[in-house]
Amino acid sequence: MTRFMILTKHDRSLDVPHASEWDPADVAAHFECLRALNAELAANGELVEMNALTGPELAKVVTADGAGAPVVTDGPFPEAKELLAGYQLIDVESEERALEIAAAVSAAPGPGGKPMGQHIEVRQVMFTFSADA
Repeated sequence: MTRFMILTKHDRSLDVPHASEWDPADVAAHFECLRALNAELAANGELVEMNALTGPELAKVVTADGAGAPVVTDGPFPEAKELLAGYQLIDVESEERALEIAAAVSAAPGPGGKPMGQHIEVRQVMFTFSADA
């Protein structure tokens, strides 16, 4: 088994508004689709972890040179075209399976039930560190 990160980004170039601007029924359908996918992955033993992230307006950027106090900058970052919305850590038999899962995430319904076609980044995990080890 190989671990992959499935990175879901909100991409402004897709001309899909942020979910906070959707009809509540569309938001519910979108999250139900992802909930069902995550339940399937968990049942198959393929889902290690999934997390959705807060909006960029709550993000902070930290920069440090190791000598002085760190510089902390608040969001939002309106110039960014893509924002990380969440991720899934999966443990699957092959890269092909990881790409299949990413395709399912990409096709999750958006406004009006239309598949969003989000750009989903798939990256293989290079190594793992556990604080429990």
